[in-house]
Amino acid sequence: MQKNIVLVEGAGFCFGVKRAIDIAFDVARNYKERVFTLGPIIHNPHVVEKLKELGVYPLEELSTEKSIKTLIIRAHGIPKEKFNEIKQKDMEIIDATCPFVKRAQSLAEKLATEGYQVVIIGDREHPEVQGIFSYAGPDAIVINSSEIPILNKKIGIIQQTTQPLTKVKEIMNELINSRNEFEEIRIFNTLCNFTSKRLQATEKVARNVDLMIVVGGKNSANTTQLARLCKNMGVKTYHIENAQEINKEWIECTTTIGITAGASTPQWIIDEVIDKIKEFIN
Repeated sequence: MQKNIVLVEGAGFCFGVKRAIDIAFDVARNYKERVFTLGPIIHNPHVVEKLKELGVYPLEELSTEKSIKTLIIRAHGIPKEKFNEIKQKDMEIIDATCPFVKRAQSLAEKLATEGYQVVIIGDREHPEVQGIFSYAGPDAIVINSSEIPILNKKIGIIQQTTQPLTKVKEIMNELINSRNEFEEIRIFNTLCNFTSKRLQATEKVARNVDLMIVVGGKNSANTTQLARLCKNMGVKTYHIENAQEINKEWIECTTTIGITAGASTPQWIIDEVIDKIKEFIN
């Protein structure tokens, strides 16, 4: 039986993640002493492990390591107060925050300074949102569902960069039609175009295959989002981190296999997944 593999266009590293990884690997090549990142540089454990082999180590808290000379800020960014804290320390800071995230932080701070209550559409537990929230002033709130609280009369809205456009539109409609009597609303589009395009491309492929393999870290929000999209479409879907997780039985029962990958998934992992599927086919 002829079997086809369809790779989603644009699967894998987005601009911000590629930039952060390039910075980290460049530092690993050129610095002799150990280098640290505050939190994992991206949400992919295999990339984090490869960097550790080269001397770049993730830290959750600075207090756990006393001899830090160089610190890389991860792609998701960090809270403002944490950034200000490390600026007071005697170390080199290399900022690998995604420019899209940096823009969202800047807009949050601008809105708060101008007297707006900042509303962030996103996941309050995600490190990117926690960073943006820290710039958004004391009245800021995070909304992740259509349950809209009572808000100030003057609000400014931004979004977590990786939120699905459909979800943002749904929340926006609920917000506009809520009981709140707004006098002024300012809306900035802080969504990452790459994320939106990959979701659309994944949906297009998922409509025409028997099986979707979604490749990326289990701790990656946008990869989980891709898997959820495919499952909600009724397509048999498996979220894996590497080729070793693929079960031969998945492949035997299908004729057309779609592959997509999150923004933190390097091309070498995608290639290994494709090669493993081809082994099972042949």
